[in-house]
Amino acid sequence: MTFTAAKKEEIRLRYLEVDTSNVADVLDNMNLLQQGLSSQFGPYPETSKRMAGWAYTIRGQMTPYPQGGDADKMAACQAISPGEISVWSGDGNGICYFGELIALGMKERGSVGALLDGGIRDVRWIGEHQFPVFACYRTPVQSIGRWKVTASQVPVYMRGHDGGNVIVRPGDFILCDDDGAIVIPVEHVESVLIESERLTAIEKNIRIDIANGLSLADALKKYGHV
Repeated sequence: MTFTAAKKEEIRLRYLEVDTSNVADVLDNMNLLQQGLSSQFGPYPETSKRMAGWAYTIRGQMTPYPQGGDADKMAACQAISPGEISVWSGDGNGICYFGELIALGMKERGSVGALLDGGIRDVRWIGEHQFPVFACYRTPVQSIGRWKVTASQVPVYMRGHDGGNVIVRPGDFILCDDDGAIVIPVEHVESVLIESERLTAIEKNIRIDIANGLSLADALKKYGHV
């Protein structure tokens, strides 16, 4: 499914106004049950509470190689586009995939965040640059000589909410907030958004009614299960 650049940005900004919890409920109702990511994913720094964008995938693996850099990693990073979130997958437990300089380079290209099934470093400085990142852990240990990028813009596996895997394809949609991270398949991105916006509007009305004295039981009678 293809969208114009303007449409993609409109969708991205609208997703920033809905919660992952509502998106998760909509996906469940569509029988898309394996889209939530592991609770290990969290914001770095903690002030990076919300992130939405189109998936740009990067895959790597543990392998020893000489010091001096990872040309494939640099090439992958330089190909990201505006509105995209880099999605990093691989088997590099204990290894940093992503640090300040990569964040700066991607931000210059219009990237709106990073999602790492692995480690981050330079957390303080990435926070100073206001570049949102969700990762599984922090570590000072760099990838150079240990973990190497093997492909980009291919389907990748990310840790799922129940210990399984979630497939993320190039162009799928990523939403992260205080509750965690979730993946919306691109073919469902508009329908999920519309229904999530509907649920968001209902919840706002429920909060207003309860604040004005309506009981929770009466609110549920009025609005139904949400």
